[in-house]
Amino acid sequence: MNVRGSIMESRARQRFIIVTFFIICMIILAGRLVFLQLINKEYKITASNNVLRYEIIYPSRGLIYDRNGNIMVENQFAYDILITPRELVPFDTTAFCSIFNLDRERLEQMLEEVHSRRRVIGYQSVIFLRQVSSQEYTRFLEKSYKFLGFSVQTRSVRSYPSQICGNLPGYIIEADQSFLDKNPEYRPGDYIGKTGLEEFYEKWLRGEKGYSIFLRDVHNRIKSPYEDGAYDKTAVPGKDMFTTIDLPLQRFGEELMRNKVGSVVALDPSTGEVLTLITSTGLSSEYLTNFGSYYPQVIADPLKPLFNRAIMSAYPPGSVFKLVNGLIGLQEGVLKPETRYSCNMGYRAGSLTVGCHSHPSPTNLMQSVMMSCNAYYCNVLRSILDNPAYGRIGESMNKWQEYVKSFGFGTRLGIDIPGELSGSLPGTALYDKIYGAGRWRSLTVISLSIGQGEIGATPLQLANLAAIMANRGHYYTPHLVREIREEPSFSPRVERHQVMVDPEHFEVIVEGMYQAVNAPAGSGATARLAAIPDLVLCGKTGTAQNPHGEDNSVFICFAPKDNPKIAVAVYIEQGGFGASQAAPVASLLVEKYLTGEIHPSRQWLYERTLEQDLVTRHLQ
Repeated sequence: MNVRGSIMESRARQRFIIVTFFIICMIILAGRLVFLQLINKEYKITASNNVLRYEIIYPSRGLIYDRNGNIMVENQFAYDILITPRELVPFDTTAFCSIFNLDRERLEQMLEEVHSRRRVIGYQSVIFLRQVSSQEYTRFLEKSYKFLGFSVQTRSVRSYPSQICGNLPGYIIEADQSFLDKNPEYRPGDYIGKTGLEEFYEKWLRGEKGYSIFLRDVHNRIKSPYEDGAYDKTAVPGKDMFTTIDLPLQRFGEELMRNKVGSVVALDPSTGEVLTLITSTGLSSEYLTNFGSYYPQVIADPLKPLFNRAIMSAYPPGSVFKLVNGLIGLQEGVLKPETRYSCNMGYRAGSLTVGCHSHPSPTNLMQSVMMSCNAYYCNVLRSILDNPAYGRIGESMNKWQEYVKSFGFGTRLGIDIPGELSGSLPGTALYDKIYGAGRWRSLTVISLSIGQGEIGATPLQLANLAAIMANRGHYYTPHLVREIREEPSFSPRVERHQVMVDPEHFEVIVEGMYQAVNAPAGSGATARLAAIPDLVLCGKTGTAQNPHGEDNSVFICFAPKDNPKIAVAVYIEQGGFGASQAAPVASLLVEKYLTGEIHPSRQWLYERTLEQDLVTRHLQ
C-alpha cells in the first residue's frame, strides 16, 4: 500500500471514531433526558415548583422507656399557627387576640415583623404562634374563616408522665442558625434534642419528615393535591428507645434527694447499666415541653438546674478514695493486710498535721477501712511515693497516677449522655509546674492520701469505684440505653476494663467495707447507720472538705457482698459527715431496689431523710 492510501485509511478511521463517539454521546444524552423527564419524579417536581405548595409533615419522636417498659418520655399533639403573608387580608385583631390571649400591641409587632420579611418569605407559610393549646386550637378552627392567611400545622411535642428530673431525658428546642449551618439536613422550624438522652440519641429519636404537595393557582390558592398525592412522602416516626433506668428507683432516689444539692448514681456492677442518674436540684420536668419560655427563669436560678452534677461536677472524693490508695499499696508491695499504724487524732510530721477523729488505735488495713483512719493512709501514700524501687518521686508519682487512672479517675468513662467531664487527676507534671522540678516530696501532696487536694471526681466515677469494689477489680462502661427498637445494628458500647490491681488484693478492703456497716457498736465502724436488716451491705463513708461552707457528705456502697446487684455513690454538697446524710440515702436506695420496701425499723431514717433541708445552706 502506498503512502497516499495509508493516509486516507487513517483519516477514515479517525472519522469513524469521531462519528461513533458523537453517536454514543447523543444516546447517553437522550437516555438522560428520558430519565429526567419521564422516570425521575424529583426533576418533574422541581420543574413544577412554581405552581406547587409543600406542607411539611413532622414525625413523632421515638418514645423513651425504662428498663421494664415503663414510659419515661412520650408525645402529645401540639399546634403551630402559620401565616402566609401573600394570602393575608385585614382581620378582626381583637377577636384574634382573644383566641390566643395575646396583647394587641404584641400582635401588631409580630405582624410588622412578618411584613418586613414579606419579600423573603414570598408565598411560603411561616410559624406565627408556636405550640398553642388544644383549647386555643379548637377556638381558632371555629372562626378560621375570619382569618384568611392563617393556617394550622400539627406536630408532636414531648410530654413527661414519669415526672423525673429533666437532666436525664434532656429537652428539645428549635434548632438555631448555627446548628442549621452545620447540619444541612435540618430546616428552620425543626426541633432538636439539646441535652441528655434527647441530644445523644438525636439521630435515632428524630425520625424523618414527610410532606404533602398541592397545586396552587396564580393567587397561591390551593387547588388540589398534586398528582393525587403520588409524590407525597410519608413521615417516618423516630425509633423507640429502652433505657437501663429503673424508673421507680429513679423517682425514689429523687424523693430522697429533695431539698438537697448533689447527685446519686446507681449501677448494675455486672453490666455497667445505669439504674439511676440523679442530679439535685435539677431541671424540673414541667419546664421541658416548652423549654424556651422558661429559659430565662432557669438561667437565673442560683442552684443551676441545667448543671448535671452526676457527670459534670469534679468533687474532692474524700475518704472513699482511701480504698484506691490501700489497693495500690498492696499491689506495690509496700503494704500488707497485717500492717499496723497508730493514730493519735491524726498524722503528724514536723509542723504538718492531718487531723483524724477519735477511734481505737493502732489499726491494721481492714480496720483502717472500717474506721476510716486518716493517719493510716498518710503512711500508706508516703510508702507508695517514697518507694525505693523508684529512682525519684517523679517516677513513683507517675506510677501512682497510672494506677488511679485505671480505676476510671481523670478520664471520661464514656457514658452515653453529653457533657461528661473527666474530673482531675494530678501527676508529676502538675507538681513540677506548681513547685518546680525536684522541689516537692510526698509530704507536699499528702492530702491525696485522703482524697483531698488536687484530685476531683464525678459522682459517676465514684459509683464506678463502688462497682469495681463489687467486682473485685474490674468494671464495665457505664451506659444508659440497652435497646433501640427496630434498629438491629445498635448495641450498647460496653467494654470490660481491668484495673491495675490483682483481684486477690480486694478481699481485705471489701471486708473493711463490710465491717464499716455491719460491725457491732463500740467497734469504731463509721457507717453503722447504713446497715439493712437481712441484707449484707458493704460501704465506705467520706467527708470531703469544702472551702465554700459545710463539708460535703459522701458514701459509696454495694450489695449484697457476694454476687452484688447494685453499686451506689451519693454525694451531697454541704451535707456534713458522710455517715449522717449520704449513707442513709444510699442504704435506703439499695434496700428499696433489692427488697421493694423499707423495713419498719428504718422508717424513722426514711422520714428523717425526707425532712432534711440542706438547700438553704446554698442560698445563704
